Amino acid sequence: MRTTTPNTPHIRGRWRRVGSAAAATAALLVAGLGTAAHATAATATTAHKASTKAIAAQVAKAHVQYEKAGCGATPKKGFAACDALRVTGGTTAFMEKQAALKGVTPKTVKPDAASDTPTGYGPSDLQSAYGLPSAAASNGSGETVAIVDAYDDPNAEEDLATYRSYYGLSDCTTDNGCFKKVSQTGSTTSLPSADSGWAGEESLDLDMVSATCPNCNILLVEAKSASDANLGTAVNEAVKLGAKFVSNSYGGAESSSDTSYDTSYYKHAGVAITASAGDEGYGAEYPAGSRYVTAVGGTALKTSSTSRGWTESVWKTSSTEGTGSGCSAYDAKPTWQTDTTCTKRMIADVSAVADPATGVSVYDSYGSDGTGWNTYGGTSASSPIIASVYALAGTPGSSDYPAQYPYAAAGTSALNDVTSGSNGSCSTSYFCTAKSGYDGPTGWGTPEGTDAFTG
Repeated sequence: MRTTTPNTPHIRGRWRRVGSAAAATAALLVAGLGTAAHATAATATTAHKASTKAIAAQVAKAHVQYEKAGCGATPKKGFAACDALRVTGGTTAFMEKQAALKGVTPKTVKPDAASDTPTGYGPSDLQSAYGLPSAAASNGSGETVAIVDAYDDPNAEEDLATYRSYYGLSDCTTDNGCFKKVSQTGSTTSLPSADSGWAGEESLDLDMVSATCPNCNILLVEAKSASDANLGTAVNEAVKLGAKFVSNSYGGAESSSDTSYDTSYYKHAGVAITASAGDEGYGAEYPAGSRYVTAVGGTALKTSSTSRGWTESVWKTSSTEGTGSGCSAYDAKPTWQTDTTCTKRMIADVSAVADPATGVSVYDSYGSDGTGWNTYGGTSASSPIIASVYALAGTPGSSDYPAQYPYAAAGTSALNDVTSGSNGSCSTSYFCTAKSGYDGPTGWGTPEGTDAFTG
């Protein structure tokens, strides 16, 4: 939960390539429907205003600029950083997809400005990509997904309402019992001080639960600071309040204290606890390194002409930017993890979308770092997605550690095996390079329905 690379360069102002010209654009023309219902309907009657060749030329030039969220700066020892990245300019994969469906030239995100409408993937995209439309429509009622973050987001409930209303999801409010926000002590009135960086992280987390499990209740537990102890205390409070699914979108370098953090904060039988694998490329982090959590890696998610309609690869932008993975230096290997070269805990277990260039739509109105619709990436997105898939799958066995569930489905159609890409260089190939079967960056793969996430 500490910082991983003290000298990691700041990523503001760098430009990131998204597209692949004609081949990618042809796939976009074939695949998928739009995210919002009204956007989808509009495409059915929109005349093609630009040729495929013209769109392909524009996509070939497309880049994405993004920055670490305000909660992602290098923290002092004993404190955590979030794993969220906010797009500030360029053309996202969702924007390419929408342009291809409409037959128009893709627009761009204006630098450092939020948009009036979404520029990232929404609920129907994520549900389609992970085989969840049926489960999302029918499951999750009565289940509570907890989000653990630091500091207060004063606009959390209001922003959540805006997101859900835009996408046609049912209301999730304090009044109807669907949403609850508390401090790490469980108080609904004595909340931490507000922080705009963590507010963006909280909006991302809440929106990903809504997108993946729209029928779930949501519990937001706000730690009074980003210290290891306070965040861990917030995890315990989430479990105390009855959440069977807890997402943690923060992480940092391992330390010899991690095994004690395991037993103090993350060892909760019968509760599915997820943790982001990190955003700084190859290298093990904590709490993803805890044997009691499901470590969630990150992918780049794009539409394709395959029967699935989507394709994924390991998310890597540069040698210092991409999904985390690796062999823990401290945590013991859980009995269900069977790779042989890493004798201790291996990261990750499973994965989901995290590349900012193929990022997700988020609504956030608090602070100065982008008010309105934003596109976010980072493994801060993938952790709440996977926690919500667990919720769709149903309550875990009371004595189970649900991190083991995907291992029982390893190699089956219940998981999309990610076989391309790497997140860095390592002496043991599967620690950082995707392959058929298990690998560090993506684990056993991404969800295809809920079967891999139930006991």
